[in-house]
Amino acid sequence: MKQLFIALLILPLTMLGQTDNPFKNEVKSVQQKNDSLWDSSKPTIVFTGSSSIRFWNDVQERFPEHQVLNTGFGGSQFSDLELYLDELILNYKPVKVFIYEGDNDIFAKKRPRKIIKRAEQILGTLQQRSPNMEIVLISAKPSISRWKYRGRYRRLNRKMDKLASENEGIDFVDVWYPMLDKRKVKQDIFIEDGLHMNDKGYDIWYDVIKDYID
Repeated sequence: MKQLFIALLILPLTMLGQTDNPFKNEVKSVQQKNDSLWDSSKPTIVFTGSSSIRFWNDVQERFPEHQVLNTGFGGSQFSDLELYLDELILNYKPVKVFIYEGDNDIFAKKRPRKIIKRAEQILGTLQQRSPNMEIVLISAKPSISRWKYRGRYRRLNRKMDKLASENEGIDFVDVWYPMLDKRKVKQDIFIEDGLHMNDKGYDIWYDVIKDYID
């Protein structure tokens, strides 16, 4: 009976440890892959964030004149990225980092103001740890499956744009409006789930982001 009591006390602590870092194994896998690719003697550009980054499989090929690492991990929010700033960004000493977060934050029904506060904390840490690193915030994208949240996404994008404009060394790149056909999201730039992009979607991202690479 005593052993059962102790086990019941320990179980919540064990479960807490598992849920505190839900992406631990995925981040470890991402880190191992990039460690094998990274040439520390070359300037590095890091793309990180949620699955829209993770699925950008040809991001290095799109920018062949640069060493580009993709450290995206699916399902992440700003709060998840904050846990792994070393593993996903700082360890590679990048000259520039592109961050795509906020999409899943809005879907998780977090308020734009709360999301921006977490973003500010992350940006502050990055600038403190690596003052010369340039940071580019990629706007939340529109999508078919999350179109009903478009008002919240637009508010978040406005706040991220404002945040970037008020802080030196931070840029904001808008992918929202290039992915629209007038006032509706383009229908032919997504895979079947209506959330993740196909090559046409990434063509749009490339056309917008290429101007922020150099």
